[in-house]
Amino acid sequence: MLPPIEQPKRLLMHFLPTTKKELERLGWDTLDVIIFSADAYIDHPSFAMAVIGRMLEAEGLRVAIVPQPDWHGDFRDFKKLGRPRLFFAVAPGAMDSMVNKYTANKRLRSEDAYSPDGRHDLRPEYPTIVYTRILKELYPDAPVVIGGIEASLRRLTHYDYWQDRLAPTILHPSGADLLIYGMGEKPILSLTRLLVEQDCEIDVEMFRNLMARFPQKQTVTLLDKRDIPGGIRPDDLILHSHEECLRNKKAQAENFRHIEEESNKYAAQRIIQEINGRFAVVNPPYQPLTQDELDHSFDLPYTRLPHPKYKGKRIPAYEMIKFSVCLHRGCFGGCAFCTISAHQGKFITSRSKESILNEVKAITQMPDFKGYLSDLGGPSANMYAMHGKELDLCHKCKRPSCIHPQICPNLNTDHSQLLDIYHAVDALPGIKKSFIGSGVRYDLLLHDTGDARINRINRQYTEELITKHLSGRLKVAPEHTSDRVLNLMRKPSFQLFYDFKRIFDDINSRKKLRQQIIPYFISSHPGCTAEDMAELAVLTKDLNFQLEQVQDFTPTPMTVSTEAWYTGLHPYTLQPVYSAKTQKDKLAQRQFFFWYKPSEKQNILRLLRQIGRSDLIQRLFERK
Repeated sequence: MLPPIEQPKRLLMHFLPTTKKELERLGWDTLDVIIFSADAYIDHPSFAMAVIGRMLEAEGLRVAIVPQPDWHGDFRDFKKLGRPRLFFAVAPGAMDSMVNKYTANKRLRSEDAYSPDGRHDLRPEYPTIVYTRILKELYPDAPVVIGGIEASLRRLTHYDYWQDRLAPTILHPSGADLLIYGMGEKPILSLTRLLVEQDCEIDVEMFRNLMARFPQKQTVTLLDKRDIPGGIRPDDLILHSHEECLRNKKAQAENFRHIEEESNKYAAQRIIQEINGRFAVVNPPYQPLTQDELDHSFDLPYTRLPHPKYKGKRIPAYEMIKFSVCLHRGCFGGCAFCTISAHQGKFITSRSKESILNEVKAITQMPDFKGYLSDLGGPSANMYAMHGKELDLCHKCKRPSCIHPQICPNLNTDHSQLLDIYHAVDALPGIKKSFIGSGVRYDLLLHDTGDARINRINRQYTEELITKHLSGRLKVAPEHTSDRVLNLMRKPSFQLFYDFKRIFDDINSRKKLRQQIIPYFISSHPGCTAEDMAELAVLTKDLNFQLEQVQDFTPTPMTVSTEAWYTGLHPYTLQPVYSAKTQKDKLAQRQFFFWYKPSEKQNILRLLRQIGRSDLIQRLFERK
């Protein structure tokens, strides 16, 4: 764990300052770091700007946040706090800006969940690029550091679905001086400590010289060949150049496999990619946070509230998480369409019981808390405290998923520590009920570990989850019914969903409960055909589902599925993969979700006859 900088202690303000007036109230005439964020400022550990801001504040640094600056006109929001001593930081928000702004069919969403009153006009497309360019125009001599999910997923050549093109590292169009990828606590602390040691205002030249002399882990820089620290070394992983990827889709597919594997290794190689005669240098990541480090991040003095400037306006994302608690970081599922492992990594870091209980106690003191926790979860609800039995084996492993194609025999799937957390939380004064709102991996619940004790505990977890922690609905994500498509998704066989549903129904019957499973499904995923969707419709109808939680596949940067969709090749096998790409083909697949709607019937009938599956007509439309 990095030791803290020795700094004079000072009283913490309720919120980090956002205006000149707030700075004056603190008696500050300068700032060390100014964070520009495309999200509303919510001082809560679920929002990166607050985490990074509080982390730097705890170091004794003077930090301010400018949330959702106006990027039009005279750029007054970018000027109002002046130039920081160390650097500007640009955080695009908790969600990729393009996913936040547009649907899979490239239609503008009705609201922005991270903006006051859901307004969707407070965030530009690609805020990382927009904000950085403005800052570079106004303060050309001030370093700009970018991070967050938008930068993290665009750190190298990537396919941009919304522009329908292969784009280079986001360092190129933005002009930023440094990119931090993944979870930012360790790299931002290391960087600021290095800069503070210089005991002066940092300009761009000094910043770049320091990055060359002291390369920072988990960062990306765009350099001339002569400036690469140590030069290109034999142990560097050299990717196909951006230009080669533009010419050859196979090169892009090959690149992605290397990027994903290195992202999921304990000891990764340095990655280098040429672009227009310069070189993107990806320094290896830090090892995952320790439990103490993660606790420190969550235990900082957040107010857990939106900034008063919003005057009670509704911020949908905050309403969703205000009474929820995140238990861990990371996800070892490795789902092919998901960006979590690319950003958080596959290795689980779990918070201590004490840290979790302290946060729950803080929630019980909130004036509008009624005794109900909306979620005790994480990227997957039931991965808390799970890790390899022999960590040495994990340190050598580069599998992107610990549970696909089979659950790794070295993985400990014991749910006992998670049960202990549930019991301890529910015993706290002021807690009436804790719900599990995050998705649950039922393959972990059903896994035969070969250990009778663990199997018994996992059955107990399943029963308690269903009887004590649901609001009447349980979210699970089978994603599809075709095992061939599921294999491409890195998801388990649909047979496991049948097995889990039988257990769910049995428990509900025994306990006289009337609860529902809410399954999530995806259409138009690479490898999926209209026939696959027709069979999905039939199978889900047989299960008495009228599907609600459905979506078209959205190609987002840095996923296996996106690379397969763009290149037409699976990055690991280089075998061809079909994808529905036209609006007509995607709608043809999507309509099967809604077979029960009269408006869809004629189109579905026509398509079933066209693809030679008239045998499904009776099964789909006959009355039971």
